[in-house]
Amino acid sequence: MSDHRTTAANPPCMPNQRLQRLLLTGAAGTLGRMLRPRLQASCELLLLSDRISCGEIGVHETEQICDLADRAAMLALLQGVDGVVHLGGVSVESPFEQVAASNLHGVFNLYEAARLSGCKRIVFASSNHSTGCYEQGQPLSVGDKPRPDGYYGVSKLFGENMAQLYWDRYGIETVSLRIGTATPEPEDRRALSTWISPDDLERLVRAALFAPNVGCLTVYGVSANSERWWSAEGWDRIGYEPQDNAEAWRERVQGIDFAAGSPMARLQGGRFLGLGPFEPQPQPQP
Repeated sequence: MSDHRTTAANPPCMPNQRLQRLLLTGAAGTLGRMLRPRLQASCELLLLSDRISCGEIGVHETEQICDLADRAAMLALLQGVDGVVHLGGVSVESPFEQVAASNLHGVFNLYEAARLSGCKRIVFASSNHSTGCYEQGQPLSVGDKPRPDGYYGVSKLFGENMAQLYWDRYGIETVSLRIGTATPEPEDRRALSTWISPDDLERLVRAALFAPNVGCLTVYGVSANSERWWSAEGWDRIGYEPQDNAEAWRERVQGIDFAAGSPMARLQGGRFLGLGPFEPQPQPQP
């Protein structure tokens, strides 16, 4: 039997490529709403999925409400799908049980459904919070040791490793995107390093969706910020070339920050370091 794995460099994706049926999970969320109109050019039919309705459905769209934690529903969702942009799940630091249902069990259900349905390409929305406990300003590459800043970050590392398993065992290709601050504009000092513009996010997702022979690849998702902390490692393999730079907003946002010396101001995870723990500390008995 031939080995499906490869380490060869890949040429950039072609901008006019299209899939027949593309699944966008988490379509009702913040990133889902941002990417939904931008993915229309990538497919003949865009299948929108979330736990709630995504609103009015366009001519080249269809909708299937689905809970990631429901294995049978996920198998039905993946039928006939050519590729997945997986944004679904809990998107902020939350109690472990909430994170686990969608971001652990849901990721397994996604990959198992992909295996059973024959879908061979997933773009997985990982997160910079997988390395959020490094000091701000410290340059990082994908190969650096993970240092998650909470349960959410741990769940994204679980997803990256599930992707590796399903590539090595079953040949399902994944590009995991450690997405930074995906907002229309940078909102604080940290975002001068971590921001990814909507246009660059679109470029990144399309590159990850169509680049050939990616195997299992993890890249940081960030714009071409002058002070970015994260390596461009892997961008050449998928043909991602960011065009935007947070520097244009420096004067407006450089003074917006958390209290000096706090974990939120000191570590790369920012505000996520201020969330939790979620269980009250037991009080000593008198």
